[in-house]
Amino acid sequence: MDTWDTLNTAIMECRACPRLVAWREEVARTKRRAYRNWDYWGRPVPGFGDRNARIVIVGLAPGAHGSNRTGRMFTGDSSGQTLYGALYRAGFANQPTWERADDGLVLQDVFITAVGRCAPPDNKPTREELLTCRPFLERELALLPVQVVLALGKIAFDGLLALWRDEGHAIPALPFAHGACYDLGEGLPQLHASYHPSRQNTQTGRLTLEMFDAVFAALS
Repeated sequence: MDTWDTLNTAIMECRACPRLVAWREEVARTKRRAYRNWDYWGRPVPGFGDRNARIVIVGLAPGAHGSNRTGRMFTGDSSGQTLYGALYRAGFANQPTWERADDGLVLQDVFITAVGRCAPPDNKPTREELLTCRPFLERELALLPVQVVLALGKIAFDGLLALWRDEGHAIPALPFAHGACYDLGEGLPQLHASYHPSRQNTQTGRLTLEMFDAVFAALS
């Protein structure tokens, strides 16, 4: 039987995608000047949160100087600041911290993961790289008592639908839209969608804190 220990070990030791291995390790070696004293994680990033969670949040992939540096999903960059702030306000987190993996953050009823586990160049994993990574997400979902999944961004949304269709579920074409909610039928969780809390979306006003908070209010 699969266990969290075997799964997370498999994730952290994965070297299946040469382009991603080279990039994540190069970033970890050269570092960003602001983080020159950090010992970068530089490996694939496992999921984080409550292992009895009813709600699973799925993002795109680690940021080069965010999760690839800290080793925890959505930790160390502006996307994490937005996400963990919203989780705290919604009552899913004990504190709104997002900078370090050892900050004491605890999630309640929420597990955070991604369709890709390695930081990709230009934040753009290839279709083949995402397909290679998909079994990790599939195994996490199988270990969790998940009832609701929140996809952050269209790539995560499409990746989840492709995973479930390949498992044999008949799911019609569904449009990605911020705030959308879909009941996918027996055997599948309810699927919610949100714009990704990237700096590009938050600084342009495409995603406001009020919009993001409304997404989490719908999950409660």
